[in-house]
Amino acid sequence: MKIFIKTFGCRVNQVESEAFTEQFIAVGFEIVKDFETADVCVLNTCTVTGEADKDVEKMLRLIAARNPSCRLFATGCYATVHQEKVLKYAPFAHIVENPEKATLAALVAPQVCTNTDFAVSGHQGHSRAFVKVQDGCTGKCKYCLVRFARPVKSSKPFPVALAEVRALAKKGFAEIVLTGINIGNYQCPETGRSLSELVEGLLEQGEGFRIRLSSIEVHNITDALLAAGEKYAGRLCAHFHIPLQSGSKKVLAEMGREYTPEFYLSRMNAIKNVFPDAGIYADVIAGYPTETEADFEEGYNFIESSGFAGLHVFSYSPRPGTEAFAIPCLDRKIIKERAERLRALDRKLRVRFANFLVGTVQEVLVEEGKNGQVSAVAGNFQRVLSAAHLVKGSLVKLQIETARDGLCYGGLLPETGKKG
Repeated sequence: MKIFIKTFGCRVNQVESEAFTEQFIAVGFEIVKDFETADVCVLNTCTVTGEADKDVEKMLRLIAARNPSCRLFATGCYATVHQEKVLKYAPFAHIVENPEKATLAALVAPQVCTNTDFAVSGHQGHSRAFVKVQDGCTGKCKYCLVRFARPVKSSKPFPVALAEVRALAKKGFAEIVLTGINIGNYQCPETGRSLSELVEGLLEQGEGFRIRLSSIEVHNITDALLAAGEKYAGRLCAHFHIPLQSGSKKVLAEMGREYTPEFYLSRMNAIKNVFPDAGIYADVIAGYPTETEADFEEGYNFIESSGFAGLHVFSYSPRPGTEAFAIPCLDRKIIKERAERLRALDRKLRVRFANFLVGTVQEVLVEEGKNGQVSAVAGNFQRVLSAAHLVKGSLVKLQIETARDGLCYGGLLPETGKKG
């Protein structure tokens, strides 16, 4: 049987699709890249923005037009909250809502063993491995559909997460990324372990790999989590992707975000007290419906002065079914102009951060080589290029010698000539 799997959106979806792939391969199915020749098509969908919806809808239409005889399974956030649209574009689709997603592979083929924890044994083509440890969100953000698409919070039992990480490390993955819809809400259902205790429990197993956290909310940057990182210096990546969404106190409150810029900055400072070279990145929404020009300037100035390493900028996208959808949108030209200003600020911040790292030593994960240089990613998520002969997938310490256009360039430590 030929199976086509298309993944949209976040890292959680990517991990889940990897688990599906491994399940199907285990029973002898062939994973194909061409949906037109597939017996089964699986779409793991996203609905975080209007653009994400369009991507899903385009694929549904293509499959319906070019391979209507296939068995089509639609799962993920779009399929969960927009079921009528799925059936509009592909009436023959089988919809598997997020709470039942773990059963999807067994619905395709009964001989498949259900993987309720979405455990994976690797990630094809990647130097890093990703482990899903948490699912669900009960936040109150007024612009977001995810809390409707994934309303049930759950966490992977610590023994299961530990076994998965051990197996991945044994396979040679030198970096393992913990991911979830809201990983700060991690709580082992068996032991009650928190995220900080999960991190510490994984790192105390031994060396040879490091842990990176995916996106995490600011109120989950606890002192206990930072202490775990300090205890295992260098093993917890000094990379914190913390959604900000706005640097305006008023807009944050109107969005339903439960913090102020002042609190956010206090946690940034706490991070830097433990990790002086930390790379702190933020999601920012440009043009929220209630954002005035003064609000935007306030937020812009906060971001510019707070020491971020970079931004992920999103233009506001109205999502039907959310509270914010009832608020009239700003003019699209205004939204576009604000997004462009923030993206220009992002480039400025990345250049500033790369320049700041010159003269430091960074442990990097070697990813790929091209044109006589290797590309690697530091623990703080800074991209580093080097002409040294390095092994893909290895952790190596490099001296950062120069920086240009937001990229760092490094070589092996001069005092040893060794790989660190």
